[in-house]
Amino acid sequence: MCETQLATRSRVMDTPTDDRDVPNAHELAVGAPLALSDSAENAVAWERVPYNAADYGPVNDFATDFDHADKDYNANAPEIWKELRESGCPVAHSGRYGGMWAPITHEAVNDVAYDTENFTSRSVLVSHARPGDAAVPAPIGVAPPVSSDPPFHNLARRLLLPPFAPKQIEPWEDEIRALCTRLLDEMGDITPGDTVVDAAIQYAQHIPVSIIGRMLGFPETDEDLFREFVHNTLETINALTAERQANFKKLDAYLGAQVQDHIDNPREDLTDYLLNVELGGEKLSQEHVRGSMVLLLIAGIDTTWSVIGSSLWHLAQTPADLERLHDEPEVMTFALEEFLRVYAPVTMARMVAKDIDFHGCPMKKDDWVLLPFPAANRDPRVFEDADQFIIDRESNRHAAFGLGIHRCLGSNLARLELKVALEEFVKRFPKFELAGDVSWSVGQIRGPRVLPVRILETA
Repeated sequence: MCETQLATRSRVMDTPTDDRDVPNAHELAVGAPLALSDSAENAVAWERVPYNAADYGPVNDFATDFDHADKDYNANAPEIWKELRESGCPVAHSGRYGGMWAPITHEAVNDVAYDTENFTSRSVLVSHARPGDAAVPAPIGVAPPVSSDPPFHNLARRLLLPPFAPKQIEPWEDEIRALCTRLLDEMGDITPGDTVVDAAIQYAQHIPVSIIGRMLGFPETDEDLFREFVHNTLETINALTAERQANFKKLDAYLGAQVQDHIDNPREDLTDYLLNVELGGEKLSQEHVRGSMVLLLIAGIDTTWSVIGSSLWHLAQTPADLERLHDEPEVMTFALEEFLRVYAPVTMARMVAKDIDFHGCPMKKDDWVLLPFPAANRDPRVFEDADQFIIDRESNRHAAFGLGIHRCLGSNLARLELKVALEEFVKRFPKFELAGDVSWSVGQIRGPRVLPVRILETA
């Protein structure tokens, strides 16, 4: 995911599916060491502007000083997006992180997401450091396929489609449901009207952690470590670059150990699949395997627990919707998509590939561009009553899983986890309400990290 995460380049064995060339194993250098520099030349990662913590204080004007890592941003994001749209500012700007843009409208987000010529996926997480000349280059990147550009992207993505096909995901429903039931049981004795539980920490944050860990064949005892990896990768973008590098090295070392364990002890799981699948008649390099594992582990956890938590946050404040979801199970078909639209968690990023005038904005090569899909989902020019949650909304072509070539591979799994998590919580607790302050995430994934709810009724 991050440009400094992996120390070596992936080796690719295949031919392109169109006229553009894809480097093969002989054309890619191997073994670029991790290094930092204030210059792009021969650096794996470089800081365009030397990091100064004083430059990253509170935001006073999101139109001209946008920062998704501001401590108040995720808690108030819908209001911020609305204000920007109504101000006639479709693309916010910031000098932070060496230059960053944030399209807010559905049209602008869509235009960036589908333009792979002017916007590269070389890095999808904004930080102080950008990938330098010696970093794993586009089209491959450090976490294929999300860090890959066409045409290689098409090849890397195709490899991951089979494990996440509907027929492969459907059998996990019973296991997810059993997990949710166990988590609810572990909340202990409930006294309606008195008992307060944390729906994020005690419930939502365990579900995708457990499921994706099992799919990859990682030890259940490491689940706390997975949460640490997620936090370090996604919520510490304002940390010193050296600190982030150390965190990524720890993650890479862990994944390397898991890969070796699977080589020594083969079994049928997703890691084993990655180790044995072939691209152009050759198995993937371990760097490619680890890069894809990073994507699955990090993206498969934080995104899903965030939307589960946000959905429960909504229900805790909206008794009418909670009652309908409990009394009319059939409404879940529509409610599920509305939760995804209104509480979409993911903001991706691109880098400007070359100087371009975009909707009147003079974007420069290597500028960051955020893609806030949640903001696109609330654009009133695309969705009627866009800021309103309508539990039985029928027409709902939302962008919760992204737009363009990087649309989420794990959408089938995410939908299933969200559906089962809400069904089991509402079935056990037909009535509940907020019971204290809510703490929200920091960075490109939006969701509650602390969510106290008072249980008013049990089944």
